[in-house]
Amino acid sequence: MGLTAGVLAIDAGNSKTDVAVIGPDGAVLAAARGEGFRPPAVGLDTAMGTLTGTVGRALADAGATGVLRVSACLANADLPVEEEQLTAALAACGWGGTVEVRNDTFAILRAGVDEPRGVAVVCGAGINCVGMRPDGRTARFPAIGRVSGDWGGGWALAEEALWHAARASDGRGGPTALADTLPAHFGLSGMTGLIEALHLGHVPRARRHELTPVLFATAAGGDGVARAIVARQAEEIVTMAVVALTRLSLLDEETPVVLGGSVLAARHPLLDDRVHALLAERAPKAVPRVVTVPPVLGAGLLGLDALAAPASAHACLRGHYAS
Repeated sequence: MGLTAGVLAIDAGNSKTDVAVIGPDGAVLAAARGEGFRPPAVGLDTAMGTLTGTVGRALADAGATGVLRVSACLANADLPVEEEQLTAALAACGWGGTVEVRNDTFAILRAGVDEPRGVAVVCGAGINCVGMRPDGRTARFPAIGRVSGDWGGGWALAEEALWHAARASDGRGGPTALADTLPAHFGLSGMTGLIEALHLGHVPRARRHELTPVLFATAAGGDGVARAIVARQAEEIVTMAVVALTRLSLLDEETPVVLGGSVLAARHPLLDDRVHALLAERAPKAVPRVVTVPPVLGAGLLGLDALAAPASAHACLRGHYAS
């Protein structure tokens, strides 16, 4: 007869899913990795089928028949109505007594703080920001793109770099080294060739994200246009953080500001320095920190929080992922 574990932690992003089965004492009993969770692209049934397979492997490896708490931090859970739909879908799987679904940005936030208190800005493929207090209050943004007022993230940075490079190449815009460095990344001699290759699919659309590191390298080389794009990204990151701190009445308290996602985790000096300078100016008591531990840790800690697990359980779980 299988055991009942404490927490089923799920961090499901667009590109991959991490699952951990955690005991009440914080010990990781089993873990599994699967494909990304993308209901908008493949449909909820298909996405849930993939997730079910990953969770099933983890539960089997742990020898668990169920858990007390399912703590799921999911990509594409951007609006309350989406969280409700996904909560119902996960509850129907019968994995645990209680199911809580949050946006995956909450996993990064909780992974980066010692208690459920602080603000996180994630700048990866896209950009998002959330905040929380121990009393349950949260701050968040819809974070569904330009329609909800967002700007930035790796995909948008690549698009912005392409826009400036194209206009520099044909004379509509000022000069920028991006007109040379972007096509050179794909072995092409100019923007005309790159535009054609992207339009005709010779360079797959999915490879555009490769241009974001090129943008940062060009900025580091001193190009004014590239540097301006990086500066705007820093502005957006800090603006989101300051608004979230203000909503939670944390602006005047020493508060962690967790920075995560591939763009921020890369620690590009121009972006890093500008973000820290702007935070020091606009939120002097904010304590910025870059988190690099797996976000599934945060999902697990949120689950232990809900179970009122002892501090030793939190320390045990954190130690597993810090080692």
